[in-house]
Amino acid sequence: VQLQASGGGLVQAGGSLRLSCVASGRTFSSYSMGWFRQAPGKERDFVAAINWSGGSTLYLDSVKGRFTISRDNAKNTVYLQVNSLKPDDTAVYYCAARMGYTSMTADRSYLYWGQGTQVTVSS
Repeated sequence: VQLQASGGGLVQAGGSLRLSCVASGRTFSSYSMGWFRQAPGKERDFVAAINWSGGSTLYLDSVKGRFTISRDNAKNTVYLQVNSLKPDDTAVYYCAARMGYTSMTADRSYLYWGQGTQVTVSS
């Protein structure tokens, strides 16, 4: 599976973006998907995850109510709608794919990674 993330950009605090991650291959619907982010000088952190059907989601506490993960299996795409952005949300955002839906916050459990898309939030 190859993943291509896009949709990042420079926004002011309070603004919104929709990140997209398109997967190659015909088995996209078999994978659970996650979004992670890495700020300069920091470790990569879990942001959100969604199971194969979209029926289960999981979020980092600090983004609950502001970020929404969703997927369209017909388009092989997972989305991350990011609203009410804060300067602390500035990071490179990565999408990732894995089988199963346990320990979704652990980046080592993911098999495939996209190249990342930069989100910069100005104050």
